[in-house]
Amino acid sequence: MKKRARRTKKITIAVLYGGKSSEHDISLMSAKNVVAAIDEKKYRVVLVAIDRDGHWWEGRRRDLQRGAIDVHDGRAHVVVDYEKSVCVLRKGDRTTKISAVFPVLHGRNGEDGSLQGLCQMYGVPCVGPSVLGSAVGMDKDVAKRLLRDADLPIADFLVFTRAEKKTITYGRVARALGVPFFVKPANAGSSVGVHKVAKQGEFAAALADAFRHDEKILVEQYIDGKEVECAVLGSSSALTVSVPGEIVPTHDFYSYDAKYNDDHGATMAIPARIPVSTARAVQTMAAKVMETLCCDGMARVDFFVTIKNEIYVNEINTIPGFTAISMYPKLWEASGLSQKRLMIKLLTLACAQKP
Repeated sequence: MKKRARRTKKITIAVLYGGKSSEHDISLMSAKNVVAAIDEKKYRVVLVAIDRDGHWWEGRRRDLQRGAIDVHDGRAHVVVDYEKSVCVLRKGDRTTKISAVFPVLHGRNGEDGSLQGLCQMYGVPCVGPSVLGSAVGMDKDVAKRLLRDADLPIADFLVFTRAEKKTITYGRVARALGVPFFVKPANAGSSVGVHKVAKQGEFAAALADAFRHDEKILVEQYIDGKEVECAVLGSSSALTVSVPGEIVPTHDFYSYDAKYNDDHGATMAIPARIPVSTARAVQTMAAKVMETLCCDGMARVDFFVTIKNEIYVNEINTIPGFTAISMYPKLWEASGLSQKRLMIKLLTLACAQKP
């Protein structure tokens, strides 16, 4: 008589999406692809929808299909709790034990260490960098100062707080950084609030929009070069870096509109159209950026490569996009790692680093 094969117990994963940041809509697009790529033979997926006010709700797959969270359809509030030495999600009188959290939350309160700190307090593994790595990676000012101290090449930049707004003049910036230059919030992603300023008449509106998204802004030197990105995966002692890819924008730069509102806003060249030696240098530098900023788990590291093949670090994204047009999963696919296998690796890494 044949013995029945033992069923492997599924690991319960909470996928969080939405959130209070200006990247709420992008989070839903990313979460749709993350959920589709998770192997449901191995993992049980529990969805948690976070609305624009920061309230946690029972997630539903139709949120991801519609690209919006409808909180008026009778769903339950979700509360994170600690019960019998394990982390649980409490929905009314129901509780679900959680083995790991996959935060698909771009920007504030998801990518900046806030959620990572909550997971650490409850002892539940979280995909992506630690509290420190997330916080450092999110703040472009702090990240750039650490990169500069590590002798990694970056564009020159100035930093201003809202309290200094009246002291910021076009002439002061132009003398320090040249023209054109970029104005961007210190704590935002997806090119939200980012403006390329080429003349004085564009300056005031760029400042106002950047300050609309953050209390601190960067004004940054323009680097004339290709936009090259690398995906990184692994722990600090064993990082794997993808082949570099290149963003080829049809707009003046890879703006929010070029990314998400224009189907023809950019194309991708994978691998990047740079010499082999430069590609290797970019990969080496991507790993160095991860180490310098205390990041592990996953990140996308962005660069500029000039016509002379000079490399400048632009920024790091500790919860990179997973939308249909996002570089992070596409770079891994080009490097021989399918999205399904990528999800397994990310979740395995998180569980191995249990707080």
